Amino acid sequence: MTQPKQPNQPVIPNDARNRLLRMRGGGDVKPLFTSDLSVNEFLLVKEAGFDPLGMVVGSSIYHVGFQYANMMQNQELGVLTQAMYSARELAMTRMEEEADTLGADGIVGVRLDVGRYQWGENLAEFIAIGTAVRSRDGVSHRTPAGKPFTSDLNGQDFRTLLASGYRPLALTMGSCVYHVGVQSLRQWFSQTVGQNIEMANYTQALYDARELAMGRMQAEAEGIGADGIVGTRIVESSHGWDTHVIEFFSIGTAVVQTRADHQIATPQMVLNLND
Repeated sequence: MTQPKQPNQPVIPNDARNRLLRMRGGGDVKPLFTSDLSVNEFLLVKEAGFDPLGMVVGSSIYHVGFQYANMMQNQELGVLTQAMYSARELAMTRMEEEADTLGADGIVGVRLDVGRYQWGENLAEFIAIGTAVRSRDGVSHRTPAGKPFTSDLNGQDFRTLLASGYRPLALTMGSCVYHVGVQSLRQWFSQTVGQNIEMANYTQALYDARELAMGRMQAEAEGIGADGIVGTRIVESSHGWDTHVIEFFSIGTAVVQTRADHQIATPQMVLNLND
């Protein structure tokens, strides 16, 4: 199954656009930035040659449908996989459009969250948040497609990545919602009573699901011409579904090298003088 793509959607609301335009300043209005970076991250991003422009947000409240699964069978639930991926893409696209409004080169410190509310049993809010930044060197650092780069690296890692001869391209993702087949009591007892044994059915199910998620993330990185992916994480969650239904979500920052030598500054000894 290839990872689904969501068509372009109406984007950020007018109130958000007006707020972002005010932040850019102009006339008698002084520019004002907002950021969810820590003080250390803020200063390191500045040291790396980028100025924070504003905190940008994208949101999508999505109805996650139902898919029937054979209780005894290991299988991917394609309808749910598509829902989880498309909802995140909508949130990411709207966050990128906010960055576009600010004239940003990219977004650092991106985090993706999923929240559920009591007023909607099958509804989930997918939200993407990060800090839009712009380079002071006057050179575009956008993706080959002309979009702001996205990265979940913190300020420290972002600075180190740039200093060592790489730059971020995009936050790449892979999702797989998988049903882990249930074993009958007869199978369970015949395999487990009185012996140590691998539960091959469960091992294979989880292995397959993780590989699907990882492969889709890798395909995204290959599609944008990345050299590799850093900071990869695999997050597993049931999102309130049946206990045998799990989403495997793989995420990381795709990077490309900017020079052949990759020198890292020599560590220096630091003495704590507070004690």
